[in-house]
Amino acid sequence: MGEQIRLASPRDGFEFDAYRAPTMDARRGGLVVCHAIWGVTPHLRALADQFAEDGYETIVPSLFDRHLELDGARGFAERDTDPALYARQNGYAEHAAWGAEVLDGVQAAIDAMAPPVFALGFCFGGTVAWLAASRCTGLSAVASYYGGQIIDYLHDAPKVPTLLHLGKTDELIPPATVAAIREAYPEMPVHEYEAGHAFVAPNGFHADSARLSRLRTLQLFARNGGGNNRGGEP
Repeated sequence: MGEQIRLASPRDGFEFDAYRAPTMDARRGGLVVCHAIWGVTPHLRALADQFAEDGYETIVPSLFDRHLELDGARGFAERDTDPALYARQNGYAEHAAWGAEVLDGVQAAIDAMAPPVFALGFCFGGTVAWLAASRCTGLSAVASYYGGQIIDYLHDAPKVPTLLHLGKTDELIPPATVAAIREAYPEMPVHEYEAGHAFVAPNGFHADSARLSRLRTLQLFARNGGGNNRGGEP
């Protein structure tokens, strides 16, 4: 359903890959999906297609392309997880510059779509989505899924409506971290599910949590401008 496209960094013009899933009928808005360390996986591409069916033109930017290019490994991921590539992918996440690389890619994806534009992200991408809510322009609302590094960026207050999806048994995000987030942002919805980490992804999938979190995310978008516009018009 979707296609591979090229976007350019608004900072230095670096071109990187992205997956775009267009809407087939009524357009509710645009959506940027921020990937986990595994990159633009088959699961995320399928998820983008599903959001497009819901009326959201969806772009999944490949946020590690600067590093992948140096390693001669440009292109979308062929598997949802690959233990043999964990060290490499995690290294990309650890060394990527949030502003100069990662959020530049998110901003380019936002700018490529007519408003309203929303964002969501998973794991590493959950933290990216959190930072996009405060540092990027042109977003109407953001949903973050199990962003393990949000605790390190609590001072980056979201500038748009934002909600968090967390697993109650997620060992990467312990109860003390959740409590600190709630204390810092008492008015922000922080939903906890009877699940562990990656409950939307194949490697940690929990059907009820994935279904309910998706419903809440779509409700957030609908409350913040996700209407029914024909033909992709803003």
